[in-house]
Amino acid sequence: MTKPSLPELLHAAVTAVGGTERPGQVTMAEAVAEAIDDGSHLLVQAGTGTGKSLGYLVPALAHGERVVVATATLALQRQLVERDLPRTVDALHPILRRRPEFAMLKGRSNYLCLHRLHEGMPQDEEEGLFDQFEAAAPTSKLGQDLLRLRDWADETENGDRDDLTPGVSDRAWAQISVSSRECLGATKCAYGAECFAEMARERAKLAEVVVTNHALLAIDAIEGAPVLPPHEVLIVDEAHELVSRVTGVATGELTAGQVNRAVRRAAKLVNEKAADQLQTAAEGFERLMELALPGRLEEIPEDLGYALMALRDAARTVISGIGATRDKSVQDEDSVRKQALASVESVHDVAERLVNGSEYDVVWYERHDRFGASLRVAPMSVSGLLREKLFTDRSVVLASATLKLGGDFNGVGASMGLAPEGTQGEDVPQWKGIDVGSPFDYPKQGILYVAKHLARPARDGDRADMLDELTELIQAAGGRTLGLFSSMRAAQLAAEELRGRIPEFPILLQGEETLGELIKNFAADPKTCLFGTLSLWQGVDVPGPSCQLVVMDKIPFPRPDDPLMSARQKAVEEAGGNGFMAVAATHAALLMAQGSGRLVRASGDRGVVAVLDQRLATARYGSYLKASMPDFWFTTDPNQVRRSLAAIDASAKQTEE
Repeated sequence: MTKPSLPELLHAAVTAVGGTERPGQVTMAEAVAEAIDDGSHLLVQAGTGTGKSLGYLVPALAHGERVVVATATLALQRQLVERDLPRTVDALHPILRRRPEFAMLKGRSNYLCLHRLHEGMPQDEEEGLFDQFEAAAPTSKLGQDLLRLRDWADETENGDRDDLTPGVSDRAWAQISVSSRECLGATKCAYGAECFAEMARERAKLAEVVVTNHALLAIDAIEGAPVLPPHEVLIVDEAHELVSRVTGVATGELTAGQVNRAVRRAAKLVNEKAADQLQTAAEGFERLMELALPGRLEEIPEDLGYALMALRDAARTVISGIGATRDKSVQDEDSVRKQALASVESVHDVAERLVNGSEYDVVWYERHDRFGASLRVAPMSVSGLLREKLFTDRSVVLASATLKLGGDFNGVGASMGLAPEGTQGEDVPQWKGIDVGSPFDYPKQGILYVAKHLARPARDGDRADMLDELTELIQAAGGRTLGLFSSMRAAQLAAEELRGRIPEFPILLQGEETLGELIKNFAADPKTCLFGTLSLWQGVDVPGPSCQLVVMDKIPFPRPDDPLMSARQKAVEEAGGNGFMAVAATHAALLMAQGSGRLVRASGDRGVVAVLDQRLATARYGSYLKASMPDFWFTTDPNQVRRSLAAIDASAKQTEE
C-alpha cells in the first residue's frame, strides 16, 4: 500500500478545520517531518495566521510515534484538544487507516481530589480533618464557590479545573485539590480507583498525542521522576515562553508564613523535642525576615545563614520523626501526615539549597505589601538544564510566532542551551531554524511609528509629553487602542489621566476586571481602549476594527534592580559577552515582537503600532529591536500617522454602518 503523502494529509486536515492552506504552513509541515525522520531539532517561526498547529500535528500524526505537545497557555491547549485534534484525526483516519488517540495531561493539582472532597482537608490548628463545605459560610464567596464545586463534582467526567465554567477562586480550589507531594498515592487512597489525576495519566499512556503545559514539561525534566509517558517527539508551541516557565518551576521560595504553616501541621505528629526545635528555628527565621532589605544577596549574611541552617536541620529532624509517631485519635491520619510532610519537605529543600549555595543560583529578598517578605532562589540560567534534559533521545520542534530576534535564531537558541546554528561537535545538539513567514502583508497592513520627537523616557519620571501624544493618537484612531505599558503604575497613571481628558473613549484597565472580561468588552466596543501590562503584551487576540492602534509607552527593558535579570547580565559580561544585548535587549525584543503582533490578527486588519520611546529610532540597539518585530512600514512623522489613523477610523466606521 502506498504511503500517503504529506501534502495529501495536510490538505485533508486543513479542509476539515475549515481553513485555507498557506505556503508557510506547507513549508513548516515539510520541515517538521524532516526533523522527525532524521531525529534532529527544529526552531520554526510561524507568523500569526500561518496555521502552525496543523503544521506540526499533521507530520507528527503521520509519523506514528508518540508525540508530546507542550503549550504555554490554556487557550492553545483547549484549541488543540477541543478543535484541532478531533477534526484532524477524523480527517486523517481514512487516509492513515488508523485513528490516533490523544489526551490532555496536567499537574496533579489541576484535578479535583475525591479524597479531599469526601473526607475533608487537614486543618492547621486542630488535629484531623474538617469539612470545608460545612465550615465556609454559604453566603460568602468562598462558600458559594465550594457549593458549586460540590455540585460540579457529581457531573464532571475528568475533574479538570479548566472545564469548570465559570471558574472559582484559587482559595476555593485549594480546598479540594492536592499537590503531588500531598497525594496519598493511588494504592493507599480509598478513592484511588476513581482518581481523576490517575485516570488522566492512564489516558496519556495509551495516547499517541499527549497535550500538556510548559510547567509539567519542566517538572518532568527537573525532578528526575518522569511524569510524562515515554515519547519520541516533543513539540513545544509558544516556545518563546519556555525559558521563563522552566525558570519559574526551578525557583524556590521561603516565607515566614510557609514555615509557620509547616510548624503547625507537623506539631502533633512528632515528639515534643522535634516540634520545639522546628518552632524555635521558625521564630529565628521570621525575626530576620522582618529586618532584611530587598535586593540580591550575592552572599547570604552570617546571621541569616545560621537561621537557615537551623531551619534545615530542624526540618530534617521532623521529616525523620514524622513517621515514627502514630496517633489514632487523629482522623484520617495518613492524609494529615502526608500534608504535614509535604510542607516540611518543601521548607527543608529550599533551606538546604540556600545553605549549600551555588555559583549557578541567584538569591534575593523581596517584600510585598500584600504577601509579606520572601527569600527566593532561582537558577542563573536554565540553558544547561534544557540542553541536557530537552534535546536528548528525542526530536524536538520549537514553534512560535516570535523566535527570530534581531534577524536570527541564535539568541533564543542560546537561552535553551543550543550552540549557534551550524556548530559541529560531539554532544552538540544539531538544529536548524526556519522562518516560514506570515500570510499577512505587513508593510501594507500596518505602520510602525516611533515618536522620535518625545523626550527620552526616564525611569518612573513624569512623561507629560507622552500622555499628550497618547491622547492625540487615541483621538485620531477613534478609540480602538490597546495600550501596552512597561509597568502597572504607568498603565494606572495613563488610564487615570486620559479618563479625565477624553471621557468619550472608555478606558479599561487591567486588574479592574478579569482578563477575559476586559478583552471581551474591548472587542465589543470599537471606541473602547484597553490599558495594561505584561499579560496584555502576549495575551490579546482581537481581530477587526476594535484594535487598530497598539501603543507601547516605552521599550520594555527589565528593571535595573531586577535581581535575576541583572545577575544574568553580569554573568554574560564576566564571560566576555555583551550582557545588555544578551539579556536586556533580548527580553525587550521578545516582548516587542509579541506586543506588535497584537495589531494584525486577520487578513483585513489595518492599523498602527506606536512606540512612544525615541530610543527605538535613535539608539544603536534600535535596529535589533525593529528587526524582531513584523516588517511594518516605518515612520517617525506624527502628522502622517494621525492622518493614517483617521483614515483607518473613517473606513472602519463606514464598514460598521
